[in-house]
Amino acid sequence: MRDRFPLLLMTGLLLLGALGSFVMQGARRGAFADRLSTYRSETGGARGLYLLLEASGVPVERWQQDFAIVEPETTLVTLGTRFRDAADKKSTNPGRADGGFPWDDGDELSDEEKAELRERGLNAFRSPPIGEDETKALLEYVRNGGTLVYGPMDADENGVLTALDVFLERAEHRDELATLVPAQPSRFTAGVERLEARVRVWLDLPPGALALYVDEGAERAVVGLVPYGQGRVVIVGAPELAMNQALSRADNALFWRALTRPLGGKGPIAFDEYHHGFTGDRSIAEFAARYGLQFAAAQLLLGVMLWAGSLKRFGRPRPPPQDNRIGATDALFATSRLYREGRHHAHAASAIAKALAADFARKAGLPPRAEPAEISAALDARGTKELAAALLDVSRAAATAHGEAEVERVARLAALARRTLDASSKKGRTP
Repeated sequence: MRDRFPLLLMTGLLLLGALGSFVMQGARRGAFADRLSTYRSETGGARGLYLLLEASGVPVERWQQDFAIVEPETTLVTLGTRFRDAADKKSTNPGRADGGFPWDDGDELSDEEKAELRERGLNAFRSPPIGEDETKALLEYVRNGGTLVYGPMDADENGVLTALDVFLERAEHRDELATLVPAQPSRFTAGVERLEARVRVWLDLPPGALALYVDEGAERAVVGLVPYGQGRVVIVGAPELAMNQALSRADNALFWRALTRPLGGKGPIAFDEYHHGFTGDRSIAEFAARYGLQFAAAQLLLGVMLWAGSLKRFGRPRPPPQDNRIGATDALFATSRLYREGRHHAHAASAIAKALAADFARKAGLPPRAEPAEISAALDARGTKELAAALLDVSRAAATAHGEAEVERVARLAALARRTLDASSKKGRTP
């Protein structure tokens, strides 16, 4: 047990370090998701909104597939997602409205874009933009009576806004809190007096559209409802209203309750998570690497260590079970009776001497089949004369054994010799 203590100590330290790392990662588990994702529990996420609506009795779910097929009864909510420009079908890089990055054209990144890229990290690569085919399916879904809540982060044009004849204008002072008030009394603004959020875009709505909330300072529409076919689209120019950090301000939480109640139909309100990088099918490798590749490797190492530990038992030998012990005793008595009745005393004594010589041969560094005289000479050369003498005594006694008493004497001498060998081995291991 003493020689295994360093291994146990190192294993314990590794397990403690891995457990501490997993606990720390679990404490910030909401940071792995993309901005405005209902899985993200940090300030830029929308997990609070999802839980708020769920606690209010509103049927909600997370949408984890593309927009190829959407049931008309479902109210689809997509926040902070991007559209791929139809003119750039070959581009698959996320990060810009046309599917590329600002530096692809040699443009310099603004401070806001740099801060946004730092905030999103690798999620910018994992979150696919809405493609042209999805845009067509999305418009068909709304035309057939569906409801879409869309929160754009930028004033870039896309197929949905073009079909709705809606134009977005980049809001001034985007980093400052603005006060939003209802444009007119309606069932979508019931109980809401004032909102506070950072406005990303102002809306230029077409005729027939309804402005729900306006920027009190700029007197520009920020939230509007646009009918399209048999359905409708609600455009929220201040997506921060859905973020966790903004729900506690003014009437921001009441805004979503007042908005979703009249919008909700027979189906649930589905928050788009597919374009935030989440799909319904996740492999075991993706689940293991959820917090990073290094933690997946740590999990694999932990599994290998547990497997290796299960193959080796630590501590003193445990006594055999009762059945095995009784069976071994019975077999020993039966063997001894065979030797006794058949008068094989010489063979029994020689067998004891050969087994003892094989054990002493390992100590002498010789093969197990070496002769006792050769083993004794090697032990004498190594400075273990007591072992050499004990082996020779057993060999001489076995050579002259012709009765039961002589066999017992050989067995007694062999037991004493093994005790001497064990004592010598322990003495050699002691530093």
